Amino acid sequence: MKPFISLLASLPLIAVVLHLNHRYVASEPLDPTVGFVSLPLNRSFYHIQKPYDVPEDERYSFVNGIRRFWVYSTDKPHFPTSQTKPRTEFAIQGYNYSSGVWQFEGYGYVPNGTSGVCIMQVFGATPPRATTLMLRVYNGSLSYYRTPVLVPNIYDKWFRLNVIHDVDAAKVEVYIDGDLKFEAGGHGGTSHSLKCGVYAQDDDSYYMESRWRDIKVLRKVTDF
Repeated sequence: MKPFISLLASLPLIAVVLHLNHRYVASEPLDPTVGFVSLPLNRSFYHIQKPYDVPEDERYSFVNGIRRFWVYSTDKPHFPTSQTKPRTEFAIQGYNYSSGVWQFEGYGYVPNGTSGVCIMQVFGATPPRATTLMLRVYNGSLSYYRTPVLVPNIYDKWFRLNVIHDVDAAKVEVYIDGDLKFEAGGHGGTSHSLKCGVYAQDDDSYYMESRWRDIKVLRKVTDF
């Protein structure tokens, strides 16, 4: 151990930083669900939010295990008095939470051309904020809100997404294909819920779509 420390001490500071960063980046992917239990997720635990003036099957389908969500920038919001942009979202309503450690897992797919859209969110925060986390797609890049970019090219490929929200520690973590891509602080709030799909944001494309399979809600075992 001493020779290694002496070696680091003899290197320029930037070299030490690069060495440590390399060790972090080169770490093996892990399973973020270890220590969590998967909860039941039948239709009684979620509903589909979609433009209020169109039938559900005109903005959502569930075929061969794949949930497809799509929306147009000209669509209406999800209820008549809402001032929000159009959306088609898988809204998990049976597991609203205010404490503990919760996790969303799903395999997502964003087709080329979809842009200016939120594909997954942790809803709930201290006003005037409405969300603790949003994952958005802009021109093929997956980002935390607008910045930073977490994955530069997300189009036309399946990816495993895990989002862990530790309410008491006020922290969220984002994993893509088992790699920890981002950590951020929480934004308060007394009630939270999880959503995925498509929810138009700024600079939205005319047509927006995402597909999801194997969606799960998990809770840390120590919370029971």
